[in-house]
Amino acid sequence: MKRVLFSLGLVLLLLAPWTFGASAAAAEGLGRLPFALIHAHPDETGTGVVRSLESLRDLDYQSWQVVAYREGPPGGPLRLRIVGYPGRVRLDHPTSLSVDGGRRSWQLEDITLANPKLSGDGRSAAAEFDLAPLIADLHKNRPLRLALPGVFVELPVPPYVVAEWRRLPQEPSD
Repeated sequence: MKRVLFSLGLVLLLLAPWTFGASAAAAEGLGRLPFALIHAHPDETGTGVVRSLESLRDLDYQSWQVVAYREGPPGGPLRLRIVGYPGRVRLDHPTSLSVDGGRRSWQLEDITLANPKLSGDGRSAAAEFDLAPLIADLHKNRPLRLALPGVFVELPVPPYVVAEWRRLPQEPSD
């Protein structure tokens, strides 16, 4: 019995560094995994679109759809669209999006009215922002906190989502 327990302990001891190392490597490189949540597809005009789509909850436990996307070839404009449940929220425009990254903060310009699809939508449940200034300044996949005055005080964005956003400028659009 002692030999069995000793053997089992030895096997676990030998496997532990590999197991923990693999999980840490997977957690660190989450944005580089082949199963990332970045999708490439053509829009209705045939232009390539690359997007990261996530559903996040604010501190009041309200769900928001957060879509970061780029249209066209790598290097094209980056946009961040935040969509609430129609009928529960009405977003006024223009309202800048505040982004807090711990040591740095940003104000992203509201460009919703420049998008004909969103400006003509009477539900007013979506807002769109220029994501490029944020992506240009981010050098790590750190958690972010978004705030939209009059709508939500804090919407936490986890590091794996930030990793996806940072990949968008170079991601091929097929």
